[in-house]
Amino acid sequence: MEALHADWQREAALTEEGESPMATTAGAVTPAPAQGAARAAAEAPPLPNPLVVKAGEIGRSLLWPIVGILTFVGIWAALAPQVDTSLGSLPGPVEVAEQGVALYQEWSATRETEAQFYADQEARNAAAIAAGNAGAVQEFDYAGPPTFPDQILTSLKTVGLGFILASLIAVPIGLVCGLSPRVNAAINPLVQIMKPVSPLAWLPIVTMVISATMAGPDPMLPKSFVISAIVVMLCSLWPTLINTAVGTASIDKDLLNVGRVLRLGWFAKLTRLVLPSALPYIFTGMRLSLGVGWMVLIAAEMLAQNPGLGKFVWDEFQNGSSQSLARIMFAVIVIGFIGFLLDRVMMSLQALASKNHTV
Repeated sequence: MEALHADWQREAALTEEGESPMATTAGAVTPAPAQGAARAAAEAPPLPNPLVVKAGEIGRSLLWPIVGILTFVGIWAALAPQVDTSLGSLPGPVEVAEQGVALYQEWSATRETEAQFYADQEARNAAAIAAGNAGAVQEFDYAGPPTFPDQILTSLKTVGLGFILASLIAVPIGLVCGLSPRVNAAINPLVQIMKPVSPLAWLPIVTMVISATMAGPDPMLPKSFVISAIVVMLCSLWPTLINTAVGTASIDKDLLNVGRVLRLGWFAKLTRLVLPSALPYIFTGMRLSLGVGWMVLIAAEMLAQNPGLGKFVWDEFQNGSSQSLARIMFAVIVIGFIGFLLDRVMMSLQALASKNHTV
């Protein structure tokens, strides 16, 4: 009995120290579960929440950009009152924000006026039909002045048309230049000469050509809109053309040799080998072209007097009121912000296309 009591005391001591006691069954010794490991797992700190970790990473990545923007706004607010212009002191961030709110209120008021105009017109036409005078029914379009959001939309349409036209011209020519050294040698001097031409130099030529070709009484698109889009196209197609040619020419020669061995046709060679390899270069050129086109657009709209952000800036400059300078500065901020968003959109499209098209 004393020996058995001693064995029980020894097993109890081993259990308290975290060691596995030994249980005897029919003369065989088997290990029991380790109580110390279970205790250690229970005392381990909980794993962090993935959402909290992700939020922390986003916060750290946004910290310094926010610091930079706030620093710029603070310097702007401190120095603006010290700069005197013909229209008064330079507006600060508060004055510019107030004009942004005023532009939005003008847009809301114009929308209400437009809705009331169409409601009154509908009521007049309904009364004429009810009186049996169907000939008095008239349909007019609201002819109020464009608001700031309307001009933003017009500018986006203009740069979109110019960018699409530039891409449709630049990508095929760039592919041909990249695949044929002779064509590249023939076109390269023209590209280098035309690339640095200012939009202000293109505008008179484009204006005369479009005015001569769109001589009809009711063109499908306004002449000023087409003129601005063509100027944007002429100034923005060169980055896409050059990057497409460079990307096509840098394709691994082994891939082309594989295409020859497999006897791929020109279309299969283009879609399966050339385009997937040159796609990053093509999208880089398109990003650059879109940025150039957005910059060129303002000058083109100013001189072509096409409704848009450029014309808005020019009209406010000619207006010369006490709020004009603040409105121009607000338009500048909007132009920069839209350019940033357009670049982000192109980056997302590039990532998506590169993910789905690989050699």
